[in-house]
Amino acid sequence: MLYLYNPSAGALSLTLEGDEHRYIFKVRRHKIDDILYLRNLEDVLLYRYRITAIDKRTTQLELQESQSSEVKASTSLHIGWCVIDPKNIEKILPSLNEIGVEKITFIYCSRSQKSFKIDFKRFEKILLNSSQQSGRSQMMILEVAETLEDFLEKYPESKMLHFSENNFVDDTPISTIVVGCEGGFSQSETALVKADNIVGFKTALVLKSESAVCALASKILL
Repeated sequence: MLYLYNPSAGALSLTLEGDEHRYIFKVRRHKIDDILYLRNLEDVLLYRYRITAIDKRTTQLELQESQSSEVKASTSLHIGWCVIDPKNIEKILPSLNEIGVEKITFIYCSRSQKSFKIDFKRFEKILLNSSQQSGRSQMMILEVAETLEDFLEKYPESKMLHFSENNFVDDTPISTIVVGCEGGFSQSETALVKADNIVGFKTALVLKSESAVCALASKILL
C-alpha cells in the first residue's frame, strides 16, 4: 500500500480508529515515530504524518509536511460502458483504475439487462483500495446514463468500439469511447454514431465486454 486514504488528510493531527487503526497496528505493525503517507483524494497532495501514540483502539498522527504529487495516466480516457453483470464489473474495475481510466459512465443500452443495478458505494470502496495500492492520486469518476442517446447527447464526439474493417483503436486518437455489453450494439444504436467514429480491434477474435474494456484501456493509456 503506497498511502492510506483518509478524507481528513491535511489536518494538523489525526486519530485513526476501526479498520484503519487495525491495519496500522496489527497488519503493518507500525510503532511510534514511524512515518505514514496519507491522501484525501480531493487534491493532489501527499501528506506525511508521524505516529505519535498507539494504544489498543487508536493511532495518533501528527502532520510533518505535504507535497504536490499527482499520479495519473499521461492521457485522459473516458469509457461509456454498456451495463453488464455488476459482479463482472467488480472483477475488472481495479485493473481499469490501475491502468488510469479517468471516468466510466455506465449506460443502459438496448441489450443491457435492466435488472442490473450499479452499486456506486461498493464500486467506490473497490476503487479506494485499488488507488491506495497503485498510488493513484485522484478517484476515478463514475456516473450513469439511462440510454445511449442520452450519453451521446452529452458526449457527441464519442467513438464506438464495434466491428470495423477501416478504423482501428491503434490508429485513432480516442478520449471518449463507448463499449457494448454482451451481444454488442443494436442496429439502431450503431446508427447513432457517424461511421468515421466507429473503431475496432485488429483481431478476428470475439472479446467479452470486460475483456474489450481492459484491452482498450491498455492500448490507449499504457
